Amino acid sequence: MDLTLLVLAAGMGSRYGGLKQLDKVGPSGETIIDYSVYDAIEAGFSKIVFIIRKDIEKDMNELLFKKYRKKIKIEYVFQELDNVPGNVVIPKERVKPWGTGHAVLMAKDVINEPFVVINADDFYGKSAFKVVAEYIRSQQYELKGKYCMAGYLLKNTLSENGTVSRGICKASNNNDLIEVIERTKIGWKENKIVAEDEGKELIIDGGVYVSMNFWGFTPDVFPELEKEIEKFIDNNISNLKSEYYIPNIVTHQINNGNASVKVLEATDQWFGVTYKEDKPVVVEKIKQLTNSGKYPEKLF
Repeated sequence: MDLTLLVLAAGMGSRYGGLKQLDKVGPSGETIIDYSVYDAIEAGFSKIVFIIRKDIEKDMNELLFKKYRKKIKIEYVFQELDNVPGNVVIPKERVKPWGTGHAVLMAKDVINEPFVVINADDFYGKSAFKVVAEYIRSQQYELKGKYCMAGYLLKNTLSENGTVSRGICKASNNNDLIEVIERTKIGWKENKIVAEDEGKELIIDGGVYVSMNFWGFTPDVFPELEKEIEKFIDNNISNLKSEYYIPNIVTHQINNGNASVKVLEATDQWFGVTYKEDKPVVVEKIKQLTNSGKYPEKLF
């Protein structure tokens, strides 16, 4: 079965302060994306599609895509502010695209097979790619709507250098996803995990699953995603910071009976570079994984 990896790589990372997708964290100058691509190839993915911006096209081609093409088929598409469904007129004051859901929609013309969505700046670990690929291959995809996600324990996804946003997952006893609740400003406080909720502090169990934007979809998601984003933009055109997130379409598909989403546990610890201060931690963890033999000194 053909399986595509869709990498969301258009963001600059405002809190981080730079183009972290191209930051070197591995022993031979590897980026975090390099490790995701390596793990995807190992898990049997046949194609990788990148969502990028036009202004980073040259850097991405020279620093990443050129070496990947020796190992796997690579395509890329642009996430552009005015590439939206319908005939809406985008306010000239609007400067950023419409969120991760909009980014996924950009790939609708180049993906016709089951696909997995990830962030470019997250280190997910081998287990996530393996368990999701195995689940997708086990399904009868002519039935459509058999989605999945890699779930991580909240306590294993926090930064010591500031708060983060996470999608808190509620699942059934059979690990079918019921809903995802987006929480912002989550962090440690006096040995407890606390989220800010409308000016109040909400204590969250560190053992709950969270979404780290590692989703498995079938192509039937695209027509619904297109319709929902068109509605969203119509309703939020005057809100210059409004964004349509991947969990929005997931929730829509579940609530309308169009899809089921299996939560699959990723046993590796997630880590990423939300803040500049996170980079030394990531470098050290990758060094440990390399020394233990999980990755070679040079990936490509």
